[in-house]
Amino acid sequence: MKGLLIKDFKLLKVQKNFFLLILCITIGMEIFTNSASSSFIIGFLSFVATLFTLSSISYDEFDNGNAFLFSLPITRKSYVTEKYGFGMIMGSSFWAFGTLIVILKEIIAMKYVSLDTIMAAFIILPIVFSVLAIMLPFQLKFGGEKGRIAIICTLVIVFLMGIVITKVSNAFHINLSFLFHQIATLNRAVLILAIIGFTILMLSISYRISLSIMKKKEF
Repeated sequence: MKGLLIKDFKLLKVQKNFFLLILCITIGMEIFTNSASSSFIIGFLSFVATLFTLSSISYDEFDNGNAFLFSLPITRKSYVTEKYGFGMIMGSSFWAFGTLIVILKEIIAMKYVSLDTIMAAFIILPIVFSVLAIMLPFQLKFGGEKGRIAIICTLVIVFLMGIVITKVSNAFHINLSFLFHQIATLNRAVLILAIIGFTILMLSISYRISLSIMKKKEF
């Protein structure tokens, strides 16, 4: 698995200009926007970083590269494990960088760090990992182009489900706003632990699905 990680990090060098562009955009957004956008900055950086995991899968598939890759002493399980590990390393690294930028700005501007910023940062990271857990099985199953289409279709379905749930709740006079408010009033530590627990569950299920997909694939 170490060799696969080295391969993917070397592939990042090819995209270093894109990296620099993203960093410049992020720093510019943080300098020229107000503090309310801080959570967006952290989430944006973390999410973009995880997309490099998907692009690494596309690189592996290019020109039937997987056939050569699996002729080496690499198991399908180690390949899947590496992709999840790589995505989490990238997401965590960019999350830490984004959080550092936001914290430094607040220290310079206000002489203190907002508790809301810290809370937002700790909530964003599990959410980014959850997004990764959703996207990776699609990418492994359908490949580059079809994988993106499948992800978009899934997001559309989720959006439509949200509309349906809202309509049904209104029909039965269920106050969703009140329910969300009740969740928001929970102890912050409990809320973060619940999100982390849910994320671990999602990653575990996603990993098993991805492993099953890879075991059935033929190259």
